[in-house]
Amino acid sequence: MKRFAAVVSASMLATGFAAAPVLAADQSSSQSGQAQQQAQNFSDEQLQNFAAASQEIAGISQNYTQQLQNAEGSEAQQSIREEANQQMVQAVQDNNLDVEEFNRIGQAVQNNPQMMQRVQQMAQQQ
Repeated sequence: MKRFAAVVSASMLATGFAAAPVLAADQSSSQSGQAQQQAQNFSDEQLQNFAAASQEIAGISQNYTQQLQNAEGSEAQQSIREEANQQMVQAVQDNNLDVEEFNRIGQAVQNNPQMMQRVQQMAQQQ
């Protein structure tokens, strides 16, 4: 259970680089309240897509973390980060979500233990 929470957190952090402008836009209080209301309305399909994307992103993150550790120089590291972000965004899109939606679901999952449990069960069934 803790491992999945770590995967979700890592996934959100990883996609956060690519979604920084989206997250910045979501910081207003009215949009934040809307996001919390929408959190309860995610379909099972959306949650399953989120679980699948999170698992893919965790693997991508592990792969690129090793590459980052072996990279020499900030230019090489930046190139690796950009490539990783592209891969992660693609994983989200391949699972029929966009980055903004993925991040909204991720925030809802982190803030709602019942939703976290549902997503964990879905991830185990995959």
